[in-house]
This record gives sequence, structure tokens and C-alpha cells, in this order.
Amino acid sequence: MPLKKIMFRPGVNRENTRYAAETMGAGGSMAVQNATAGWYESDKIRFRAGTPEKIGGWQRISTSTFLGVCRSLWNWVTLGLVNLLGVGTNLKFYLEKGGAYYDITPIRATSTINNNPFALTASTTVTVTDTAHGCITGDFVTFSGATDIGGVGTNVIASILNREFQVTVLSANTYTIQIAVVPNATALAGSPGGGASVVAAYQINTGAAYALPSVGWGAGTWSTGPWGVGSSSTSSIRLWSQSNWGEDLVFGPRGGAMYYWDATGTTSTRGVLLSSLGGTVTLTIASPCVITLTEALPTGTGIQLATTGALPTGLLTGTTYYLENVQGLTANLSTTPGGAYINTSGTQSGVQSISVLEDVPKVQNLIFVADVNRFVFAMGCNDVGSAIQDPMLIRWCDQESILVWYPQPTNQAGSVRLSHGSRIVSAIQTRQEIVVLTDSTVYSLQYVGAPIVWSTQLLGDNISIIGQNAIAQASNVVYWMGVDKFYKYDGRVQTLRCDLRQYVFSDINLTQAAQVFAGTNEGFNEVWWFYCSNNSTVVDKYVVYNYLEDVWYYGTMGRTAWLDTGLRNYPVAATYSYNIVNHELGNDNNETSASLPIESYVASAEFDIDDGHNFGFVWRLLPDLTFRGSTTSNTPQVTISLIPMQNSGSGYYNPRSEGGSDQASVQRIATVPVEEFTGQVYIRVRGRQMVFKVRSDQLGTAWQLGAPRIDIRPDGRR
Repeated sequence: MPLKKIMFRPGVNRENTRYAAETMGAGGSMAVQNATAGWYESDKIRFRAGTPEKIGGWQRISTSTFLGVCRSLWNWVTLGLVNLLGVGTNLKFYLEKGGAYYDITPIRATSTINNNPFALTASTTVTVTDTAHGCITGDFVTFSGATDIGGVGTNVIASILNREFQVTVLSANTYTIQIAVVPNATALAGSPGGGASVVAAYQINTGAAYALPSVGWGAGTWSTGPWGVGSSSTSSIRLWSQSNWGEDLVFGPRGGAMYYWDATGTTSTRGVLLSSLGGTVTLTIASPCVITLTEALPTGTGIQLATTGALPTGLLTGTTYYLENVQGLTANLSTTPGGAYINTSGTQSGVQSISVLEDVPKVQNLIFVADVNRFVFAMGCNDVGSAIQDPMLIRWCDQESILVWYPQPTNQAGSVRLSHGSRIVSAIQTRQEIVVLTDSTVYSLQYVGAPIVWSTQLLGDNISIIGQNAIAQASNVVYWMGVDKFYKYDGRVQTLRCDLRQYVFSDINLTQAAQVFAGTNEGFNEVWWFYCSNNSTVVDKYVVYNYLEDVWYYGTMGRTAWLDTGLRNYPVAATYSYNIVNHELGNDNNETSASLPIESYVASAEFDIDDGHNFGFVWRLLPDLTFRGSTTSNTPQVTISLIPMQNSGSGYYNPRSEGGSDQASVQRIATVPVEEFTGQVYIRVRGRQMVFKVRSDQLGTAWQLGAPRIDIRPDGRR
């Protein structure tokens, strides 16, 4: 028989058996020549112009690392042209600049704690006493003002204590830390110590890195299981949402408060509560009291006042007051919305501050910024005047006024409660709308101006999304992963055709569904989803949809977050090495200091002659490959395998008694750069069905398959 081209359909298809993925060509000719056979296995490859190639490598951006598992990345540039990357982990929140990670985790509370709070032991473990500290195990605290413990010769000096520690909670009033030295006798003799002026700055509570199932009494929702049996539940992992507000950043953890980082500070300036940015005020003692603001706030806004001295008689710290009769930056105060004005007396005067803007959402599940219209959204938040979280409520601030959340006819702050579903899961901005997904429904938010401001439209019902970060947009189309299939929205919601649906959803750990995240790789027209396989609690697999070629492929890779950004040269991803890597850079795995080769391969479905009633005998292979882009100083090399079978259910078949060999090593002997490969390899392979496989595992190697040919002829029926 003449030479036959091995041309398979682009993309990987595992919706049926390996043999069913091969389809006969017209007229009973060889399937491989008519490009009707498909690919069945893949790892770290993609399809370009219909043929497979190895994906690009990755390189860490620096030797620096961060604490915790990163779940959120956001890139923006300040007015000073500083390129920043927000990095949210389960333990901290960082800003990355120039490869360094700056800790801007907000402070939850700062106070002078108990006198001599440090109790030493004959080890590095120190017990700290602070009444009602509010910590959970894993939280961070930074001490200042501590003094040496013990007299002359002590080794537990102030600098050992005045730093950041991670705590292990013992009780509501005590926890332990680990110091850098084992206390000597002098230090132990002075324990407990530290002085009376120890200040503890507690960072916001940390979150879980992975979902931890719990079973038994108290687990799960009330009445969901039989009496006396209990039910199962899953703790939530720490997920962040973040977006820049101009050159500043607004961010927050799911189920937590809203925080703000001001770019006019430094990259070491911590984020603060958005509700704490009400500015300073001047109180004029009068009947009624007059308050002069530095921030424009509407009538009805709830505030709390702080002072370093004393407030005028008639006002108290920690009490909510409402602005009334606002005229520009001046207003009166009342204790109830629309109530009687407060009179003040006394001799106190001077500048005070607003400690809390009561109308800023106290809790939210998702923060979102509408770029064009300049609104900040809090989704799944508490309503005005309430501290109870409503997982279906959406609130937004006044246009261009991130501090104004109290709706008035004179502003565009407002809210809407979605009716279909039980919780808002995710949202993404498209060309002229914001697409909001609950756990069962897709909505559209569109700006229509006052008085409605943002209108809602139901786009689809009985639709799922697997997690907050499982959504991405490419070419004005929104793609997301559901709990059992993939979807897209391009003006209408529809199921996304997927050749790997059974493969993905039969091997996914739904307990860790919140870890699923999506990202685009627009340079290659791809949407990636990363997820945990069935027996894994960490992300170890990915699946890719190439929307230009309408094909799918998959592989293995451990990542925790992904961001395709036009503000940097490469897509970036967070790793389990607690660092950030640039993707599509080089050909190797440079996640750590050691450069490792990337093993990539693609294997076909089973192909045969006619309908497989004859054996086929292959004696010659003419590989067609390009090694363009290889950087290795050695000869770039791939291995091409022809794996025969006696029949589709028999397993591999190539008895040594027949002198067979199922593998041939293919390489071009040339210097770098390698342009393309031609030549031939003599082999002996016999089988009714065969699998064609290309694999590489060498440093510096890049490859793309062309149109290889084989010399194959019928070779009997037994």
C-alpha cells in the first residue's frame, strides 16, 4: 500500500470508548488519512492550526514567596505607572511589585493588652494572655512596646518579642506563639514579663486553605438529616474578590467586610475598612449641634464618632447618629433617621473623626466594580440598617462616590434583591452588562440611570456554577463550569459543547468545588479551568477549551489562581510553591530554582485498516515535526510510539516472537534553533488497531506535529 498520512481530528475527545473515537472514512478507506480519527489522551499540549504542540513553559517572577494558598490575583497600574498585582491568600493579602510581596493585610483590632502578658517555658513556646483576644488558630499578631523579660543577661530581649507571630489559640483569653530562642535561666526567672505597655495589632482572621468536611451533630443545616444522626457539611475556603477603584484597590474576603488600599500611601501601607474612611469632622456645640464634614455624605447617612479626647455633652462614641438637613458639608445629627436634631453643650471643641460609616456594607460575598459607570457593588451583603447578611441582595454605591451607600433621590446608590436561587455565586462584566450567577440562575444587570439605576433581567434558570472563580470571558463571550457541564453566554445562555464532559465530571472532587477557577490565555484563544481530581484535595488537573478552533484538551498541573493580563507580558499564575510564575515563557518548568523538563504528550484513538478485520503491518514511519522554539543546547527530541493491539479490547499486542517494536525515537540532529524535521525511521509494528503517540520530556524542547506518514499494509486476519 502507498504511504498513509496520519492526520487526526484536532482536539481530544473522551465521550466514548477509545475505539469509538475512531470513525471510518468515506468508502472504507483508512480513517487516519481522512482525518476522521481523533485524539484521546493529552497532557501539556495545545492545538494550533489543527495539530498538537507542546505548551509553553513557566518561570517564577522572583525568589520571593508569600504565606498561604493564593486564590485571587488582580493586576492594575497606578497613576504613577507602578504595576501592582493584588495577591489574596487564605492567610494574608499582599501587593506584588517588582517580584516582592508586600503585606497589606488589614488590622482587625489594636489594643494595649494585659500587664506582663508573656509567660515563658523552657522551649520556644510562649503563652500570651489577652482577655477576649478574638483570634482563631493561624491568625497573625504584631507586638510593639514589649520590654526585655528578665534582668541583665536575658536572651528574650525586646526585639525578640516586638515582631509578627502566628498564633495557636488555647482559650478565649490565651494563645501561644513561637519565639526565635529558647529562654535562658535569667529570662525564665523574669517570666511572665513584657511590661505594661505591650500593644497587640491583630490582623483579620485567617481562612481555610481547603474545604474540610465535617459530619455529626451540629454539622450542616438544621433539619437536613434524620433525628439523632446529624449531617455532613463543608467548611468554606478563603476566597477574595478585588478590583481597582481608579488607582486604589477595594477588596475583601467572601463572607467578610470591605477593605480599601490607597495608592497615595506605600506598598507597605495596610488596607483599612472602607467604612472607616469617613474623614474628620468639626463639631459646633449648639442647639442643635452642627457637624462640618470633609467628605460629602447624603442626608440619612449613619455614622459613629471617634475622639482622642472627649465629645461634647449629648454625643457618645460607639453610638450611631444620622445626618440630617445636609447642606453641602454641614449637617445636623439625630439618633433615628428623620428624628429630632441633637442639642449639645459643654466646652469640648476641635476636630473629631468618623470611625464608622454605618451604611457601607458590613459583610459581603463578592465585590465588583463596574468600570464604565464607576459603581462599586457588594453582592450577598447586609441591607441598610441591618447587620444580617442576605446572600441574594445586591447593593451599589453612588456613582463615583465609593463612601455613599445610603439611597436618596439626589444620588444613585441603591439595591436589588434577586429572587431565583439561594445565593449569589459570581459575577463578571461584559460589553454592556454585568452577568450575575446565583447557584441556579443567570441574571443581567444593566445601567438604566435614575431612579432604577440598575435593572435586572433573568437570562436563564436551572443553571449551575461550580464556584466563584469558575467563570471567564473571552471575545465578549462568558464561559463557566457548572456542577455537571459547561456553559457559555454570548447573548443567550446555552450549554457549551464539550468533548471531555464525562472525563472531567466523572473525576472531580465536588467537596473541593470552591477551589475550581477559570482563566483565559488569549494569546492562544483558550479558556482554562483548573480543578481537583476525585481523590485529591488540591488542584491537580485542568481542562482547556479553544474557542477559535472549537476543540478541547486536558492535562495535569497544580495551580491555585490564574490571571491573563494585558498589563504584563505573560499570563501569571499562583503555585503550591507559594509564588507567582509567568506562563508561556520558555519551554521548561522553572517554578523553583531547579529547571525541570515538562513532560508533554498526546495519544490518538485506535485506528485500523477498513473495519479492523485485517492486521496491519507498519514497517516505516516518516515523522513530520517542527522543533521551532527549542532552546536546548542538546539535540531536541520527541518519542513517537505506534502502540498496536490485537483487537480493541485486548490490550497492547506486539509479541517479541515476531520481532516487533512498538516505539521509535525520532530526532533531528542539528543545532539550535531547530526549524523542522524530515526523514524516516524503520520499525516493525503489527496489530488490528494502533495508537499513535507523541511524547517529550527533555529540557528546552518545543515541538509541533505536522503530517507524519506510515507505510502500512494488510497482514492477514490472524
